[in-house]
Amino acid sequence: MRIKRPDNKNAQSMMESAENEMNFILTLKPTEQSSQTIIRTIYEAFRILGDALLVSKGIESTDHLEPINELIKLNVKTERSLNLLDNLRRLRHNINYYGYKPSIEELENAISLAKNLFEPLLKEVKKRNIWTNFRNIYKI
Repeated sequence: MRIKRPDNKNAQSMMESAENEMNFILTLKPTEQSSQTIIRTIYEAFRILGDALLVSKGIESTDHLEPINELIKLNVKTERSLNLLDNLRRLRHNINYYGYKPSIEELENAISLAKNLFEPLLKEVKKRNIWTNFRNIYKI
């Protein structure tokens, strides 16, 4: 982790990017052929969202674990556990580095995680970014 100046504009841009990616990827038809791409992109949207949270705090992450852990630490009510994001991280790692071919069940689970966790996390990260920006402007 590297400490930097909080960058709320960059965090906002990252949140928008993550939201756009998630909205797009969930329009694709889940098939065996699309499973790797869909899972990677779902994971990446969560990672970017976690990075946005870190950037708004003035922290530059050095790996994928830090942004995911930031999301897991949030106190957000969801239908599924936020700890499942770490499983998604490991699944994406296996896809990228070991050529793992996810099953349709794993794909459906990743889509379910996206549908259940992304929106509540996005709202919380946006709320925190607004508050951080407010504090920085008014030096609270």
